[in-house]
Amino acid sequence: VQELADELALVDVIEDKLKGEMMDLQHGGLFLRTPKIVADKDYSVTANSKVVVVTAGARQQEGESRLNLVQRNVNIFKFIIPNIVKYSPNCIILVVSNPVDILTYVAWKLSGFPRHRVIGSGCNLDSARFRYLMGERLNLHPSSCHGWVIGEHGDSSVPVWSGINVAGVSLQKLNPDMGTDQDSENWKDVHKQVVESAYEVIKLKGYTSWAIGMSVTDLVETLLKNLRKVHPVSTMVKVTLLFSPPQGMHGIHDEVFLSVPCVLGNTGLSDIVKMSLKKEEEDQLRKSADTLWGVQKELKL
Repeated sequence: VQELADELALVDVIEDKLKGEMMDLQHGGLFLRTPKIVADKDYSVTANSKVVVVTAGARQQEGESRLNLVQRNVNIFKFIIPNIVKYSPNCIILVVSNPVDILTYVAWKLSGFPRHRVIGSGCNLDSARFRYLMGERLNLHPSSCHGWVIGEHGDSSVPVWSGINVAGVSLQKLNPDMGTDQDSENWKDVHKQVVESAYEVIKLKGYTSWAIGMSVTDLVETLLKNLRKVHPVSTMVKVTLLFSPPQGMHGIHDEVFLSVPCVLGNTGLSDIVKMSLKKEEEDQLRKSADTLWGVQKELKL
């Protein structure tokens, strides 16, 4: 509805709620630049979509980890993904449902799409949360605070302390202990807040909505407008890159989807930016991959 599409199609299994959402949006048509808003429980309404955003799935309960959700949502995806492929065989699939990294892998497997057209929202929101909290500490707008959270969208995500900067000034050079237990400024707590923030919001209001909605809008805009912006999104990291060792990115050799900096445009994911990570950061990323693989290999697809 933010002037990104000329048609918006909604699909859900709960028909009354779906119709209500459609009507509510249509009634605001005067204020929108999206001339056509349609909804149906039949996937034919989505035919020839450029981007399909998948948010369906069992909702994360208070205190429940994203990984615990997995098999329930895999079963839901077995119905959704083939229908998306049937009606929009050339689309880009953007997975938002949790646990997003594993479900992006599931969507990739079930769709048969090339990996550049199956993307998970991943750590785009984690990085935004991090930059917001960084800005609160430094009394700066988040857009002037540069930092990346990569790996799993969840408890094992990895803050790249070595890359955090303001106007190119490395904060770790000013504070070599940044992110460690010896850090007198306790920056580690910022990442702890990022990891716990979704659980906190769910505890307070029952679900998360605004921030993830804005994060997904950010991604869809980059895709549809071919902006070629770099986002930390979930992609298959078992790839051989130029100048990288043959076992894949950062030594990860399993077929896992993790967030790394990716260039996005109207064909999907076009390039991956290989970060220069410190050994401890790379170790954490591999640990994140192992966490996901431990769950993934048990899935019944």
